[in-house]
Amino acid sequence: MNALGELVELRAMRPGDADALWRWNHDPDVMRFMVAGYPQTPETVAKFLTERPRNAYGDVLFGVESRKDGKLIGLIGLQGAEPETGIAELNIYLGEKDYWGQGYATDAMRTACRYGFDRMRLHRIWLTVVAGNDPARHVYQKIGFVEEGRLRQASRRDGEWTDAYLMGLLAGELR
Repeated sequence: MNALGELVELRAMRPGDADALWRWNHDPDVMRFMVAGYPQTPETVAKFLTERPRNAYGDVLFGVESRKDGKLIGLIGLQGAEPETGIAELNIYLGEKDYWGQGYATDAMRTACRYGFDRMRLHRIWLTVVAGNDPARHVYQKIGFVEEGRLRQASRRDGEWTDAYLMGLLAGELR
């Protein structure tokens, strides 16, 4: 089931998306604030996309596609959701740098949160953002996320430990 925003369409990931995902995961600019795993081959990434369980309530992974040109530009997911708690963690990144700073991340976040609150009946969506990732933090605050805490030295960047912010959004707070 797809979700439409103003600028983006959120859709299930496809095996053909592996090349873009591999490219993004090996781009230092894209991965600067992400928790990067170990280098993988394009075949390993394709295997992940074909063998991962299909989207289900507790684990939804969407490709972020530009409605303007149909290009896959990033990923967004809601993970760890349980009907009993109504809480999920949100993760996002845009891998196509040509689409940065044009409202695509904001629209993808808003669309994913609306999907979580309306279709999944979530009550709370949370995320963490690394200190220094001010563009992402600005996007999160713009749609209503509130800083709830600080995780000290939770991430290592360029050989230095940095803090991360815990942010949350409740149903009814989405802007």
